[in-house]
This record gives sequence, structure tokens and C-alpha cells, in this order.
Amino acid sequence: MAKKQKKSQGGTPATVALTASGTPFTLHAYEHDPASASYGEEAAEALGVSPDRVFKTLVADVDGELTVAVVPVAGQLDLKALASAVGGKRASMADPALAERTTGYVRGGISPLGQRKRLRTVLDASASAHETICISAGRRGLEVELTPTALTTLTSAVLAPIGRG
Repeated sequence: MAKKQKKSQGGTPATVALTASGTPFTLHAYEHDPASASYGEEAAEALGVSPDRVFKTLVADVDGELTVAVVPVAGQLDLKALASAVGGKRASMADPALAERTTGYVRGGISPLGQRKRLRTVLDASASAHETICISAGRRGLEVELTPTALTTLTSAVLAPIGRG
């Protein structure tokens, strides 16, 4: 009897979701340095892309509900603006272990796509100034480049000015 071969999904949950949706994207891999102080800035430098076009995925707690914020690595998340964007009163950064458990990704590799539990998402409005942006593809050292419109559509994101700096 022949052994049944396991089908390899390949990629990360984010790239699997992108492929399944038929969304055009470009995958960029680079050698991640564990000593790097900033995952996002490391990605921008490794890819030779402006830090304004590389976006980090942060998980915050808005009035008791986990919410994903996608902001340029060149700046910071404005928690007050995030809360306002989703009709909340107060936001704080989520516990990193809870963010990892909920999304299914490790810190520094959290993607807004293909999360274990779909969370409401807010994309910084500055993304719309770029033809394409780069976000984590679901692991450190792997970025996906796609249009801001595609990201907004796939995550049902709200577009709002939530970044500063």
C-alpha cells in the first residue's frame, strides 16, 4: 500500500490567506538578526524600503476588546486616536503573551492577515499615500508587499490617522 503524501500548505497563515483570496502580493524574505532593537526598522533597512512604507502590526486593548493597529515603523501608535477610531474610550497595549495566543503569531512577526482569531483592525491613514506597503507575512524576516486597499479589504480595516511621529 502506497504511503499517502502529506500536502504541504507552505508559507504562513498570512501568505496562505493571501493566496486563497487571489490577492496580488510580493513576498520579501531577509535574514532576521535576533539582536535587532526594532523588527520594523530592521525590515525597512533589509528591504531597502522607506520606513514610511513598512508597517508594524500592534495589538491593543480597547475597552476590553483586542484590536489590531497597523502603523508605519517610522512612528508610534497614538492609543487615544486608536480608541477614537473604533468608537472606544480607552486603549492600552495588549499583553504580549495574549496577543501571541490570540493571533497565533510571535511578537515581531504578527501579521494583520491570517490571524487565529480575526480581530478588528485599524490601518493608519498614511498608508493610502503609498502605492504599496509592506507588512509582516507572519514571521520575523518575512514581509509581504501589497496595496493598502487590498489590506483594508482583506481585514475589513478602518482607515484612520492612528500613527504619530
